[in-house]
Amino acid sequence: MKKQGLLLSTAIAGFVVAAGAASVSAQDAAPEGDAALPIAVQMYTLRNFGSVEEQLAIVEEAGVSAVELVGTHDMSAEDLNGLLDAHGIEAVSAHVQLDALRSGIEDVIEFNKAVGNEVITVPYLAEEARPTDAEGWTALGEELEEFAGQLEAEGLQLAYHNHDFEMEEFDGQTALEVMFDAAPSVLAQLDVAWIDRAGLDAAEYIANFDGRLFAIHAKDNAPEGEAEEEDGWAAVGSGTIDWQAVLTAANDAGAQWYIIEHDNPADASATVDSSARFLEQELPGILGE
Repeated sequence: MKKQGLLLSTAIAGFVVAAGAASVSAQDAAPEGDAALPIAVQMYTLRNFGSVEEQLAIVEEAGVSAVELVGTHDMSAEDLNGLLDAHGIEAVSAHVQLDALRSGIEDVIEFNKAVGNEVITVPYLAEEARPTDAEGWTALGEELEEFAGQLEAEGLQLAYHNHDFEMEEFDGQTALEVMFDAAPSVLAQLDVAWIDRAGLDAAEYIANFDGRLFAIHAKDNAPEGEAEEEDGWAAVGSGTIDWQAVLTAANDAGAQWYIIEHDNPADASATVDSSARFLEQELPGILGE
């Protein structure tokens, strides 16, 4: 992906549809009386804290009414729908492993349509599945583009979530950019803290995905040597990331959702709550609300 000419015409057309749908979702997800702030919680943050119902209660108590799912949560679509409805929460994305798309994309489509989710996000590549050269990243992008076409035919969109290993460079481009060049219909879900850990300026990097940014993962890095019991992660706004610059860049690039995540919180409820309060304070001025 070159710094200029990132968007192909096909990507623009696909994103317009996705952005419109996501924008509607953001309005629907806002708490009553709020300014329709597009804040969600990645359920991975809560994975070690009680049942799915208890996890959704934490989200509801934080005043957030949208989540990003992790697979199926080992539940039927009917049961998960019941819990989401009971807590006034909607699913705006789901992290679905690449192997699940390869082995059963029809099942992925059926489940996510049943729970009202329209964005499927590939969240992670196991080490043995990571390409080692630009050609490999291009081939992966081409495969993702094929999946995106299958999903689009069913009214769904495909996105990809990064870690730090996609920041390896090949001829001046990161692996993530190389992959996205070959996948013009795939949207970006950029994890700010992983980009930061890779040594890149997250706000500057976000600008490379102008018009293709579905969401950012709002996750912070603690100062070096702190929060070691939480693997160095921090609640949003309590770490080292320049959130004014990042949130502005994300809005400028067309982000539809700001998804709270912490990979290993000591207190998930407090982390979600403080992160939500921070975003509620910062986003209105940036979004012009």
